[in-house]
Amino acid sequence: MKRTSFGSAAAAALGAAVLFGASTPLAKQLLNDLSPVLLAGLLYLGSGIGLGIIRLVRDRGWHTPTMTGREWLWLALAIGFGGVLGPLALMLGLTRTSAATASLLLNLEAVLTAVLAWVVFRENANRRIVTGMTLIVAGALLLAWQGSSRGLGWGAVLVAGACLCWALDNNFTRKVSANDALFLAGSKGTVAGVVNTGIAVALGAHIPGAFDVGEAMVVGLLSYGVSLVLFVLALRGVGAARTGAYFSTAPFFGAAIAILAFGDHASPVFWLAAVLMGAGVWLHLTEPHTHWHTPAALTHTHPHVHDGQHQHTHDFPWDGTEPHTHPHPHEPLTHNHPHYPDIHHQHKHD
Repeated sequence: MKRTSFGSAAAAALGAAVLFGASTPLAKQLLNDLSPVLLAGLLYLGSGIGLGIIRLVRDRGWHTPTMTGREWLWLALAIGFGGVLGPLALMLGLTRTSAATASLLLNLEAVLTAVLAWVVFRENANRRIVTGMTLIVAGALLLAWQGSSRGLGWGAVLVAGACLCWALDNNFTRKVSANDALFLAGSKGTVAGVVNTGIAVALGAHIPGAFDVGEAMVVGLLSYGVSLVLFVLALRGVGAARTGAYFSTAPFFGAAIAILAFGDHASPVFWLAAVLMGAGVWLHLTEPHTHWHTPAALTHTHPHVHDGQHQHTHDFPWDGTEPHTHPHPHEPLTHNHPHYPDIHHQHKHD
């Protein structure tokens, strides 16, 4: 994978963090008129419906992507854990613990994502990456720790369970990240939106006016939908652990937006968190990773050009347009170049 591709993937992950981080101060304003559960549902619905409309316009109609049976299974697991079980566990946890404690515990998502990626899914990790991850999470913990209640109980267990669900979701989504990011993000947003909105209605939530609903859905399209599209693109380029590390800077961006746009106070803790997160991101962005490697043979589908890693024939008429998308094979090839755990480099290390 070329360095420019790595830079694009890292930028996508940080862009996802900026958009998702913005949802916190924006949602705080919306909570004046909406219940938390209903707001979560509308944010997700805005994501799913908005991305669905964008796909319809882009593709001039509805086209189901070509995916293998195993890829559909990974996507179903990602939606089940990330769009259904995760939000449900979080909502149950919020009824048993304070919002501040929940914010602190939500930082577990990045840690669990990385641990699962390294231990279960065998993504490459080295001391530099682990140190960078630690610094980023430490900064997020500092931001969440301010004013938090230290009481723990079943609520904390449920919030931690939600983080585990989303960590599994992140790693499952990485398995299908070569496919259309709009379809993946839109599917997850739609399911999560229907589930959360259904729960809110069942709990008797008051349905606000059309303007408030529309405002929440627009925020959801940007902070959940576009953010998730960028997250999937980052998964495709740098893997789950590194994407999770970049994305965990979202609390910092949320705090920065609250300070700049809504006049919140910038405490010394904020600046310390900024330094820690900046150092962690720098360690990741400047990671050197070059060695002889032999990726295993695989067949997958994603937009590509006929570069050094995509030299194949076509069994259909092709007009030479690039990039283009179709199922294509990769034969084992031993080579040496800078690379990261992207969709083409999922090999073991000695």
